[in-house]
Amino acid sequence: MTVSIQEQSKKERKNTRSGKVNVQMDGSSKINVRNLDLFYGEKQALYGVSLDIKEKEVTALIGPSGCGKSTFLRTLNRMNDLIDGVKITGDIVIDQENIYSSSDVIRLRTKVGMVFQKPNLFPMSIYDNVAYGPRMQGIKNKKELNKIVEDSLRGAAIWDEVKDRLKTSALGLSGGQQQRVCIARAIAMKPDVILMDEPTSALDPISTLKVEELISKMKEDYTIVIVTHNMQQAARISDKTAFFLNGEVVEFDDTDKIFSTPTDQRTEDYVTGRFG
Repeated sequence: MTVSIQEQSKKERKNTRSGKVNVQMDGSSKINVRNLDLFYGEKQALYGVSLDIKEKEVTALIGPSGCGKSTFLRTLNRMNDLIDGVKITGDIVIDQENIYSSSDVIRLRTKVGMVFQKPNLFPMSIYDNVAYGPRMQGIKNKKELNKIVEDSLRGAAIWDEVKDRLKTSALGLSGGQQQRVCIARAIAMKPDVILMDEPTSALDPISTLKVEELISKMKEDYTIVIVTHNMQQAARISDKTAFFLNGEVVEFDDTDKIFSTPTDQRTEDYVTGRFG
């Protein structure tokens, strides 16, 4: 008999968050998540999430609004720690280290960068936006900063568009250009993982295409986890896809399989537009 998500959500779950990883992890993966539950006060938002995210792949998180995608994404660099009343149980292991057993959140957020839904540039020059993080890490040498800025802007496929106006305000750029500068700012910190929370939802189709092409190229160097409401986008750019519904992972598999032959009827209903 099939148990509904609502019925599953009522079941008691036994999870612990501790320094010792007490569940078997897939050692070939960059990120291992096991039995992850998250509560906002008394309200539970994630239920027993377990995923293995491979290195140098794009993993897409799909599902209807309010299903837990962005909440899950923010657990991977502990941004939910900033919210009052949040309780998290379970294990998240990145490179064999349980991130919730470490107090070094700054190092974690250097290792795991993030690009948000809307460009969130600082009110300063393009150069200073990209150089901000390295400067905070103590890099002061002008020649070294120049190289980091150029390499990062090249890595974000925007160097040729802005190289002659690096000292002008980043806020004067178009939306698509601003988002690519945000990506350059993340790259400048030399992360291993880049999280993206609907990075193209505020962009026009041409800018969206440029960012998608960039993401496909970036996976040569980074592990990327992206939240998207755009089914076509997930199908185009991701290697693996996780379908979230009511705070649970219904199905997680190769993207081609999720969109062609899903094993769960709820997944098929969502990707074919029957609900969502």
